[in-house]
Parts: sequence; C-alpha cells; structure tokens
Amino acid sequence: MEEDGKNLRRGWTTGTCAAAASKAACLALLSGRFPDMVEVTLPGGQRPSFALAMEERGEGLAKAGIIKDAGDDPDVTHGALIISTVRHGAPGSGIIFKAGRGVGTVTRPGLPLPPGEPSINPVPRKMITQAISEVAGGEVDFEVEISCADGEKIAEKTLNGRLGIMGGISILGTTGIVIPFSCSSWIHSIWRGIDVARAAGLDHVAGATGNTSEKAVQAHHGLPEIALIDMGDFVGGMLKYLRDHPVPKVTIAGGVAKMTKLAQGMLDVHSKRGLADLEALAKVAADAGADARIVAELASANTVAHAFSLATESGLPLGNRIAALAWNTAANVLRNPEIALEILVFDREGQLVGQTQFTPSDHSEPLPV
Repeated sequence: MEEDGKNLRRGWTTGTCAAAASKAACLALLSGRFPDMVEVTLPGGQRPSFALAMEERGEGLAKAGIIKDAGDDPDVTHGALIISTVRHGAPGSGIIFKAGRGVGTVTRPGLPLPPGEPSINPVPRKMITQAISEVAGGEVDFEVEISCADGEKIAEKTLNGRLGIMGGISILGTTGIVIPFSCSSWIHSIWRGIDVARAAGLDHVAGATGNTSEKAVQAHHGLPEIALIDMGDFVGGMLKYLRDHPVPKVTIAGGVAKMTKLAQGMLDVHSKRGLADLEALAKVAADAGADARIVAELASANTVAHAFSLATESGLPLGNRIAALAWNTAANVLRNPEIALEILVFDREGQLVGQTQFTPSDHSEPLPV
C-alpha cells in the first residue's frame, strides 16, 4: 500500500492476535507444549503466522500472548500484549468468552454484543472459535479469557467509555488486517456511537469535527456525552448512516474551515481531500451584501479563519451564510423527513459564529435564524 509515495506496512487486528494466542494456548493445554509459531486463518482466507511473546502453563489452564503489530497505522493498541487463557469447559458448553484484565465489558445496548458480554466482537469470536477448532477438532468446549496488558490505560485513548464499554479495550476486526491510515475503523466507531444513542432512546445526536467544536456543541445544547458522535472529518459517513438509522434531531458542528468545506460540497473535510476555496468564500460574501473591498480582502486572505476575522470586523454575517450552505450539502445526503438538521459553526475559541435552525432535512433550505 502507498500513501504519498511511501510504502506502508499493514498490521494485524486485536482479533487476529487473540485468535493466534487462543490457538497456541489451546494446543499447549491439550498437548503440553507451545508451538514455536502459530498460524491462523483470517476471514479472507489468508494464513499469517505469529511468534509467541509469552507462554505459561498452570493447573487446568494454558496462557499465551501475542504482541499486536499494527504495521504503519497510528493505532493506540500497537505494541499491546494480547493474552488468551484457555481452560476446559463443561461438555456441550462450546466456547465461553470472558473478559480478562484490560478487556472491556459492554454495559449499554446498541452495540453488536448485549450488555454484560465481554467486548470481544462477533468476527474475532468466530476467528477464535475456528482457531481452536483447528487444534481440538470437534471438541470445542473451552473457556477463553482474553486480556490485554495495560488495557485499562490504553482504553482511555479510545471511545470505549463513551460507548459504554468499561474496563479496557475491545477485541476488534472484521478482516483481521489493519490497513494503515484506513478510515474504516473510524467510520465503524461513528456507526456504533449512533447505535448506542438510538438504543438509549436519545432524540438528539451531535457530530463534531474536532474537540473544540464538540465541547462547544455539548455546552450549547446541554447534551450528555452519549449524544456526542466523534465524527471527525467523516461528515458523509455519519450522515449516510443516519439516513437509514434516523435520530429526530441531528446537529453538525465544526470550525470555520471545515464547515466552509462542507458548504462547498465536501463530505470528507480532511485537509488532504482539498482546501476550502477562498475565492468561492468571497463570492458567498458578495452574495451576502459585502462590498468590493471586503470581497477582495476575503479572496486574498491567508486562511479561512483569517477571512472570517475580516468578515466579523466588517459586520458581515458570513457565518450564518456558510451554515446555511453547509446545511444544504448535509440535507442532500439525509433527505429524511424524520430528521431535523442543524448546523453550528464555531471559531477556534469555541464561540458560535454561524448557525441554522433545526429544519426537516427534506426541505429545500433551512429555516431562517
């Protein structure tokens, strides 16, 4: 894989590491020996192999650990030690999954697993079951406890607390492979946040492009943390999921630059996807009644934030106009009469500089402020 001409190395999910550790531990439990290398089957049929980072046998159990290698992805679980402890289970019990230290437990509805279950997602559970079956054949009555060294601390850097996953990290992965700088894991976390909010019966969620706008929108509406969706740059990813999984009220909040991009039709507002068009922004100002001098100054501004500062100094309500245009872009994705959409634009200090009213997203334009 390449990013900006650089070859990037792929890595392995926590689910793959848990499956490999479980297979090695099961083999040791049954045969008394740990393998030098352990091979597992991924959902796509690939067969990677792993060296064990730890191995331990005790009375009635075997324990193995794999160091997670996320490749060149900036994954918070990169380097984490994923440990599986395998014990014999009662006949006919199948695989019983348990959360060891550092692996979270689900406490809220709306996730792929019900409350009370260890946060070991469905695909990793299938991978672990298959890996153990490759060792034990038809005899798959085992208790499998997955843990993660320092998992509680690592989880503080994730969205688990907001999603109601307490006590540690989640064991994740749908392909078994970590693709560097992939947006898929972030998109899936957005979806799960919406699922949790819906399951809790909330009628209002807010997606924010960053920390400042998230704090500002939470204060503006007095929202609980569970209503906040860490949307980041993926406005389109959030809106498309909401279109099919509606919440009555949706707020999109962001800083002036990213909301200007949304106003200009960009649904992915990352800087690598393109810059906000200052000339187009100047045209918006002209349409809002700015004189030629201000229009020229905006077109030659250093940044969008600079342009907004110039507009504010001249008394031009540029923020509300940008909010209205951003509403049009977002509403064109939703087009759902069950969803009322609002746009809030904040400056770098978290001050509100533009907004729309909540307006059903199937309307042609937002209601005036």
